[in-house]
Amino acid sequence: MVKIFSIFLLLISLAFSNEFAEDSLLIQKVKTFVSEDSFVKNKDFIKLIFSPEGNYYRQDRVDVVRVVQTLKENGLLNLFFDKPQELKLSFKTNGSPLFFVKVMGDTLRNIGYYRYVTKESNLNNSGFTWVISLNAEYATDPLILQQELNKSGCSVVDIYRLETNNWEYSIDMSRGYLNVATLEDSNELKLKRSLYAHWLNVSDIKTLKIKSSMRDRWYPHITYYDKQLHLLKVIKKDVKTRTLSLVIPEDAKYIKISDIYTLKNVKDNLVLKPSGSK
Repeated sequence: MVKIFSIFLLLISLAFSNEFAEDSLLIQKVKTFVSEDSFVKNKDFIKLIFSPEGNYYRQDRVDVVRVVQTLKENGLLNLFFDKPQELKLSFKTNGSPLFFVKVMGDTLRNIGYYRYVTKESNLNNSGFTWVISLNAEYATDPLILQQELNKSGCSVVDIYRLETNNWEYSIDMSRGYLNVATLEDSNELKLKRSLYAHWLNVSDIKTLKIKSSMRDRWYPHITYYDKQLHLLKVIKKDVKTRTLSLVIPEDAKYIKISDIYTLKNVKDNLVLKPSGSK
């Protein structure tokens, strides 16, 4: 009788153990990325590829990027839609809204997202949220997004797939920076023709001379920002300019070089000659 009772207790213990494993933070996160049917069908395989579970945690938080990578490598993450549709992406952070939108905008452009619409932006005590939408044939690949964010010192903290076409990302911007060239004393730099404004790190130099060519009709629009992209100073010249000499503000981290009308006015390279070291 005692033996039977012991076996009964063991079966109950195993049942509770399995239930706990299914309800762990890791398994809950996995369920957000795969359909219910897919999870049930591949339940044993999922348990196998995510074993031991401890490898998928960073301290007390699920390493969501590694979870996505494992699902993708094992053919369990479907990012494609049956037909093109609206894709909604929400990005959340505790960082500076201006800096955040700039970094995310550059990141999205670098992964091929040019035509998106801002649906919402909200700043409150819990942080800043930026919501965009675009027409797409598939959802954003979280691994590609993370790889691009790494170039700016940022990382994905958490991901929620609310629906197949509605994703929410939490981004850590605490060590973030703009992924742009840093100007150094006496190192000449040529800015290639572009329809986008040129961003550069000027924190290490004191002065900067910018030269345009005879073919250019450049009307300078220069903007200085601090490390959080707070506006420091703006210079505009409504006259065609061949040479422009600048003194970099002491607390300037970044400079944006553009044209007050259009950068189509710059047909050749803009030559930058920085000097002085801070």
